[in-house]
Amino acid sequence: MKKKKIYLSLATMGGDELKYVQEAFDTDWVAPLGPNVDKFEETLSSYLEKEKHIVCLSSGTAAIHLALLQLGVSYGDEVICQSFTFVASANPIKYLGAEPVFVDSEPDTWNMDPNLLEEAIKDRISKTGKKPRAIIFVHLYGMPAKIHEIMAVAQKYDIPVIEDAAEALGSSYDGQQCGTFGYLASLSFNGNKIITTSGGGALICPTKDIADKTKFYATQARDKAPHYQHSEVGFNYRMSNVCAGIGRGQMKMLDTFVERRRAINAYYKDKLKDCPGISFLTAPSEKYAANHWLTCIQIDEATAGFNRKDLLEAMEQHDIETRPLWKPMHLQPVFSANAYYGNGVSESLFEKGLCLPSGSSLSHDDLNEVIAVIKSMYKK
Repeated sequence: MKKKKIYLSLATMGGDELKYVQEAFDTDWVAPLGPNVDKFEETLSSYLEKEKHIVCLSSGTAAIHLALLQLGVSYGDEVICQSFTFVASANPIKYLGAEPVFVDSEPDTWNMDPNLLEEAIKDRISKTGKKPRAIIFVHLYGMPAKIHEIMAVAQKYDIPVIEDAAEALGSSYDGQQCGTFGYLASLSFNGNKIITTSGGGALICPTKDIADKTKFYATQARDKAPHYQHSEVGFNYRMSNVCAGIGRGQMKMLDTFVERRRAINAYYKDKLKDCPGISFLTAPSEKYAANHWLTCIQIDEATAGFNRKDLLEAMEQHDIETRPLWKPMHLQPVFSANAYYGNGVSESLFEKGLCLPSGSSLSHDDLNEVIAVIKSMYKK
């Protein structure tokens, strides 16, 4: 019998998702919006333990787009964005006719380098005569960024911050939940995230007024009138009541999922600790409580005797899904002409890094198969 494929990060159901989806069908609330959306937003807000207002949307990309829109970003503006990230962090900048300015990572958390951030701000002011309109930093793979240092630079130059917490629900920094530090923040509930709504996201807002404005833009910017009237351009970005039902069920399992991902990360580290040339993304201190959405390694070819590509191909031969770390935005053809402030960290991470299977439902047998393939590389 053919063994099952081991996936990178499959969604895991907790049991109550179907109940809330069934409620949507039983009450004919299958269109966008409805009781599940309201309850999901309330549950998320309560989980974050801050006075924040949540707006559930069709994707994390939509959340960043609406955040930039409400910060007044428009044609000709510049927005500083972490280079080492998924393209969804940067694309919404272009939606508004603005240009991303990319900043490299520091080696401790693999996230935005605060020193390079300040260098970029100073240089853009010198070159353009004006400040960037916003800063987007990311908590990659669930590892919190150097938040206090980044926020200190942003406050020094009075530039608003969008916190991309798409991969970091359940992570915290110095006891505070990720997604609650920036002026605005995005979440993603894509199928491979810590929790899923099949597809979807949310914008974390500081006030009810901004949340209400977000809802306005996300529902085609319909004015208050007895007829369909529109004074601004809007978008079809709200989450469906059916998808939100999945999210309500998933929220009951969030702490369990985070605990399991952390246990998977610890298991990999323990079983691979004696493998030469293998290193892990590891928290710089106890302040950084990562959810370990994905466990990521770097491979030093000179020490290990094999490289990231070799290991990826070996995993494929064993029907195990792995993935290279994100290719930095400044190396992407679509952004080749954009300004970049770097130190080579993200390029090295992309060259050497690999994401290991980390889904919450993976068994120890699954993990041992992954570990066995890695250890077999040393016998070649």
